[in-house]
Amino acid sequence: MDMYNSLVGPSSMLNEQIAHQIFDILPEKGPAMAIIDRQGGCWLSNPEKFSQLNISESFLKELCDKIDDGIEPIVTQANDCSIIAAQLATNRTNCGYILIALPQYTPETTMTTIDLIEILLNQVSMIANLIEKNNLLQELQAKHYGAYGRSETPTN
Repeated sequence: MDMYNSLVGPSSMLNEQIAHQIFDILPEKGPAMAIIDRQGGCWLSNPEKFSQLNISESFLKELCDKIDDGIEPIVTQANDCSIIAAQLATNRTNCGYILIALPQYTPETTMTTIDLIEILLNQVSMIANLIEKNNLLQELQAKHYGAYGRSETPTN
């Protein structure tokens, strides 16, 4: 067993790191976000806000299935909330899906801000890629120090 693989192991660990970075910077009265992995695991930026939206699991599964069919980003309505969903993937990992919920938004107001929403989706993707690259760098450093030990590191 390679103990260093756990640093970049399953997408759930990467998703947790992404969620931690993204959710910490969301404004309190801003959008609600969710990261859903391919196994059904879910990280919510604001669980209380999501519970008030009354979005069913079957609705979320339907959105994920549409994304898997190549339709993205998806812009739809659930009750009085606009929902935007897209694939969340890095260069090496299919993390699952990112969902943005905009309470009190109509389809019209969502479409007027779609360019900003796409920028937000791209920034989430960029953050995911940077986290993954950082994890890979840490893995390489750990393997390097594991192979050579601190006192045996080759010098040039």
